[in-house]
Amino acid sequence: MPVQYSGVIDEHLAVRGACGLFDVSHMGEVEVSGKGALKAVHALMTNDIDRAVDGQCLYTLLCYPDGGVVDDCIVYRFNDERFLFCVNASNTEKAFEWIKANSKGALVENLSPEYAQLALQGPRSVEALRGLLDIDPATIKRFHFMMGELLGSIEAIISRTGYTGEDGFEIYLPPSDAAAAWDAIMEAGKAYGIKPIGLGARDTLRLEMGYPLYGHELSAEITPIEAGLKKYVRFGRGFIGEEVLRKQAEEGVKKTLIGFKMKDPGIPRAGYGIMMEGKAAGMVTSGTLSPSLNIGIGMGYVDGALKGAEIDVMIRNRAARAIIAKPPFYPEAKAEPYLKKAAV
Repeated sequence: MPVQYSGVIDEHLAVRGACGLFDVSHMGEVEVSGKGALKAVHALMTNDIDRAVDGQCLYTLLCYPDGGVVDDCIVYRFNDERFLFCVNASNTEKAFEWIKANSKGALVENLSPEYAQLALQGPRSVEALRGLLDIDPATIKRFHFMMGELLGSIEAIISRTGYTGEDGFEIYLPPSDAAAAWDAIMEAGKAYGIKPIGLGARDTLRLEMGYPLYGHELSAEITPIEAGLKKYVRFGRGFIGEEVLRKQAEEGVKKTLIGFKMKDPGIPRAGYGIMMEGKAAGMVTSGTLSPSLNIGIGMGYVDGALKGAEIDVMIRNRAARAIIAKPPFYPEAKAEPYLKKAAV
C-alpha cells in the first residue's frame, strides 16, 4: 500500500464525496475457535462480546494486566465457537502470541496469510459494490458482516465497517483472488468517482474522525481510560486489566487525550510539545492539515490536572494557538465540490 496514488488531498476528498478503494491486506487476522472460544474471548476483550449477535462485529481493546494496550481491533462473531480478530499489521505477531497465551481451552490460529483485505469506503460504496456480489450490500447493517460470493466465485467475508467515518465495506478474501477483485471494483466504481487510496489519506481520514492509531494514541504504556475509550470498556466481566481500568475510571487519570483545532496558522505533527496556561502540558500524538476543513487538527496527551479551553502547540519552536475540540472534527457537510466533479 503506497503512501499516495494521485495525492493525499485528492484521495481524501474522493472518500468523503464519492468512494475510494484501499488495499489493507497488511492487517492481521487471528481466529479463536472451539468449545472454549467464548470463554477465552470474554477474558481477552474490554468490550462485551455478549452484546454482539452472530454476524456482528465489535471494536475492542486487548489489555495487559496493568491496563496498557496490547492492541485495538475489530472482533467478528461467527458463532459461540468461532471468532475472528482483525488486528493491526505491526502488532500481528504480538497480538497472536498474547491471544494464544491467554486462550486456554480454545484453538488460536494466525490466519493472516490466508486473507487479503480490500476496503471500499465512501458514500457511493453500496452502488459501486452492488453488481459484483451475490448479496445486496445495502442489506448488511453497520458493524455486521455476511458471507458472500464476489465476481460469482470468490468466497468472501463482507463487513460494513471501516476506518474513515464514511459508509463502506471491508472485504476478506483469498490472496490469490485479490488482484482480480481489485480490478473489478475499480472498474465498477468508475461511474461513481472511485479512486485508489494510499496510507496518507487513510491517516488524514481517521484523524478527522478522532480515531486512535496504535503507536500514537495507544500503546503498552497507555490505557483505554487515558485514551478516552471508556465506552468500549465493559466492567464486571473479569477481563485482563479490568481492576486497573476500573480504578482509573473511578479515581481519574494523570494524563488525558484531547483533540484540538488550530486557531493560528500551522500544521501540528506528532512529537510537537503542548503548552497550557504557560506550562509544558504534554505532546501531540497525531496531527495534520485537514483536507475537509483546511485547518490544522490534532490529538495529544496532556496533564490531567491542567484545565483550559485553549492550548499552544510548539511548531518549530513557535507557539501557535489552538482550541481544544472534541472529535470528530469532520462536519456533517460532505465534500460537495468533489461530488459534483465525480458525477460529470
